[in-house]
Amino acid sequence: MTGGAAEGPRRVGRPRADGLRPASGRPPREELLCAAAELFTLQGYAATTTRTVAERAGMRQATMYHYFRGKEELLAELLESTVLPSLVLARRLLADAGRPAAQRLWELCRSDVMLLCGGPYDLGALYLLPEVAGSRFARFRRMRGELKDAYRALLAATPAGAELARDRARLALRGDLVFGLVEGAVLVRRADPGRPVAAFAEAAADAALRVAGVSGADGPP
Repeated sequence: MTGGAAEGPRRVGRPRADGLRPASGRPPREELLCAAAELFTLQGYAATTTRTVAERAGMRQATMYHYFRGKEELLAELLESTVLPSLVLARRLLADAGRPAAQRLWELCRSDVMLLCGGPYDLGALYLLPEVAGSRFARFRRMRGELKDAYRALLAATPAGAELARDRARLALRGDLVFGLVEGAVLVRRADPGRPVAAFAEAAADAALRVAGVSGADGPP
């Protein structure tokens, strides 16, 4: 987790042919994405059909195709939604040279964990699907790659990162470990979903900075 690459798909689509609205009252596109998120994470991507997504969203399958061309498009938009807010924040933090880089890195870690762990479904688990290696998901991979690069750049701007700068391999590894800790936080929280998300995200960000080698006055606000 390419400036233009970070803009998610936004096809307007035609109104529902049947005129029905699900009980939630959400717009049709959002209803379909919520249904897909639930089904993909709970019963599996391969086991989910476009028909079951449409039915779960309270519409006919033919109507669903006014909004999405199929399962891949639904999955791509869900995956991009797990990266785009953090990528937007990362770009802003990279440009904010008025604060210590360690504080900005901590903020990105905390916000990213909030995003990944704060929703009703574990969308991060979908990153491991073999389908994600396909060409349809190239934009998601570019967005995630840019986000990962932002983590590395913020780390490199910290005093700890400056010490590692002489060894690019070590700096890259440290950045990968921080990024992996943030994305892996969902697995820790899955074992105890009762943990308050905000406190968990702050603890995860603290741990990420310790992995980065940041401590003391260079740490979070």
